Amino acid sequence: MASFRSPFRRLQGAAVLVLLLVYIAAITVVQYQTSSGHLARWASFSLLAPLAAAGLLVFWQALVIALVTFGAAFTLYGFHVPNLSIGGRVTVLLAVALACLLSLLVTRIREDRERRVARLTVATERLTLLSDASSRIGSTLDVRRTADELTQVAVPRLADLVTVDLYDSVLRGEEPRTQRFPGPVTLRRVAQRSVLEGIPEVMLDIGESLEYPSESPHGRAVAASGEYRARVLDAAAVADWFARDPERAERVREYGVHSGVVVPLRARGATLGVAMFVRHRRPEDFDQADLLLAEEIGARAAVCLDNARRYTHERSTSLTLQRSLLPRGRPDLAAVEVASRYLPADSTAGVGGDWYDVIPLSGARVALVVGDVVGHGLHASATMGRLRATVRTLADIDLPPDELLTHLDDVVIRMRGENEQPQDWPEEPGGPGGAQSMETGATCLYAVYDPVSRTCALARAGHPAPALVRPDGTVEMIDLPAGPPLGLGGLPFESVEIRLPEGSVLALYTDGLLESYRQDLDQGLAELSGLLARPAASLEATCDMVLKSLVDQHHTDDIALLLARTRALSPSQVSTWEVPAEPTAVGRARELAARQLTSWGLENAVFTTELVVSELVTNAIRHAGGPIQLRVIREHGVICEVSDGSSTSPHLRRARAYDENGRGLFIVAHLTQRWGSRQSSTGKTIWAEVPEEPEDFPGIAEVPAL
Repeated sequence: MASFRSPFRRLQGAAVLVLLLVYIAAITVVQYQTSSGHLARWASFSLLAPLAAAGLLVFWQALVIALVTFGAAFTLYGFHVPNLSIGGRVTVLLAVALACLLSLLVTRIREDRERRVARLTVATERLTLLSDASSRIGSTLDVRRTADELTQVAVPRLADLVTVDLYDSVLRGEEPRTQRFPGPVTLRRVAQRSVLEGIPEVMLDIGESLEYPSESPHGRAVAASGEYRARVLDAAAVADWFARDPERAERVREYGVHSGVVVPLRARGATLGVAMFVRHRRPEDFDQADLLLAEEIGARAAVCLDNARRYTHERSTSLTLQRSLLPRGRPDLAAVEVASRYLPADSTAGVGGDWYDVIPLSGARVALVVGDVVGHGLHASATMGRLRATVRTLADIDLPPDELLTHLDDVVIRMRGENEQPQDWPEEPGGPGGAQSMETGATCLYAVYDPVSRTCALARAGHPAPALVRPDGTVEMIDLPAGPPLGLGGLPFESVEIRLPEGSVLALYTDGLLESYRQDLDQGLAELSGLLARPAASLEATCDMVLKSLVDQHHTDDIALLLARTRALSPSQVSTWEVPAEPTAVGRARELAARQLTSWGLENAVFTTELVVSELVTNAIRHAGGPIQLRVIREHGVICEVSDGSSTSPHLRRARAYDENGRGLFIVAHLTQRWGSRQSSTGKTIWAEVPEEPEDFPGIAEVPAL
C-alpha cells in the first residue's frame, strides 16, 4: 500500500516551514522597530507561528518553528524592548514558551491520530482489496480467465505489474505436479497486466512458455513442494535475478523495477504455478503487510484456478466420453448420404442422453437409429452408450426393426434392475436423501434401408415419427405405430415397410428439437415440415437451418437430428441367379460370378470371389437344399450373397486334421473382409464382402488348419 505521506505533501510541508520562518523574521523586525513606542502588544503575533505549525507541519518542523519563535522572543523581549517591567518581560516569554510547548503537544497528538487513521485507511483498503479478490476472482470456471482476474484485482491497487505463469498440465486440466523437481522448470504465461499501456516491461507474451532456472524465484517457488512461502525481492535481488539475461536486465533498469513479490499458487497440496507482483512506478517497496496481502490473494486465486482446472478435467472427460459414444466422421455409404447434429442440454458438460447412429449392414443396406434416454448428464450418457452398443450388436445379426426393439426393451428392463441399489450400498450424491435418481428409460426409432429394393423398414418405441421429404419437395410424417417406450416390457412393437424414391430424405430427430417455450408440439411439427421443404445446398445446410430456427439458446432437453438422403443401386450393379440344388451347379455359379466381375473390371477380385462363391454354394447345396439364390453386388468391392430355404445359421469352427467338414467357412473368413448371415421369412442368407484389390492371396498351403 502507499505510504501516508507522498512526496508532494512533504514538499508542501517544507514550503509552509519556510513561510513561517519568514513570518517569524518579519514579525520580529516589526516588534523591534515598534518597541520604542511601548507596543508590547505585538508580542501576541509571536504566538501565531507555533500555533500554525501545530496544524500544518510535522513534529520536527514544528520543533524548529518553536525554537526559532522562542529564541526571537527571548532576544527581543529579554534585552531590546525598553520601558518593560520584569514582570511584563516574564509574562511575554512565558506566553511564548507555553505557545511553543502547546504547539509541540498538538503536533504530536495530531500525528498520532493521523498515523492511526492512516493505518485504519490502509487496513480498510486491504480488506476492500481482499473482498474484491474474493468476489471477482473465480467468476468463471476458465483457467485463463481466472488468472486474468487476478491481475485485474492487483493492478494498480497493489502492484504496477502482475504476471501469472502456470504449468501446461494445469491448462489441460491434468493433475499438477506435487513432487520436488530437480533442474529448471517450464511455465507458460497465462495472464499479465501493467499500469503502462502495452505492458512494455515484459518480454514474454501471453501463451508463450519460458524455462526458468532452478535457482530463479520461479524455479524455487514451484520446486519446494510446499516449503516455499511468498517472498519480497528488493532491488538487489531483482537485479541479481536478471543478471544472467542482459536484455531483461536492461528492461529492469529502463523501467526502474525496484521491488517484487513472488507468490507460489498452491492449492490442495499441489503447486499450479507462480504469480509475480512488481513495483516500478510506486516509490514504496513491498513491505511485510504487502507480502501477506499478496500471499492471501494468491491463495484465493489458487483455489479458484484449481477449481477451474478440475472443471476443465471433468469437462474434457465428459466430452471424451460423449465423443466416444457418438459416431465419428461421416460414413461413405452407397445407400444414403447423411448429415447429423447433436446438442446436449448441459452445454457446459457437453454430455447428454440422446444419440444417433448410422450402421452399415450386409447387402449394401444401412440402419438409421435415433434414441433418447430419460434424463441428462453422465448417467444418461453412460446409459446411452450401453444402448447404442446393444443396438449395434443386434443390428450385426440383422434383426428386423420390431424384433430389435423387443430385445432392446429387455435390455433396458435389465439395466433398470441393475440400477436398483442394494441396502448396503452408500447413497450417491443427488438422489433420494441426497442420491441421484437412477431411473432408466428410453425411446428409440430404428430404420433399415435397402438401396437395391429401395424399401425402408421402420419401427419405433415411443419415439417421435420420422419425417419424409420426397424428391418433389413434399413433406409428410410417416404413419408409423408409436409403440411403448423402452423399459415397460410385455408390449409388442410393429414395423412398417415403405418404398422410397431415390433422392428422398428421411429426417430422424428427438423430441428436444420440437420442445420450446415458444410453441407446442403441433406447431413445432408444422415448422419442421416447412423447414425441411425449403431447398438447401446440402443436408448440412438443412441441419443448420433447422437448428437455427427451432432451437432456443437455452434449450432444456438434448437434441439429436439425423438426415439421410436415399440412394439406389442401378440394375447394372446387382446380378442375381437361381442355382439348382445339385453339385454340378457349383461350377456354373463360379463361372457366372467370374463373368460378372470381369464385366465390372474387377479382374483382381475374380479368383477370391470364385473361391467364396464355391464354398457358399456348396454349403447351401449340402446342408440346406433348395431353393438357392446367388446374388453379387458391386459396392465398395464385391458382396457375395447365397440364400437358401434353411433357417439354421452356420458357425465358424476350426477343423481338426482328419475332419472332412468344417473348412469352408474358415476359408471364407480368411479371404474376405467380413462375412455373416441373416435370417429372412423364407430362410437365411450367407454373405461375404470381397475387396476390389485383394491383398496377395496367401495360398491354400498357408491358411491355418488346412
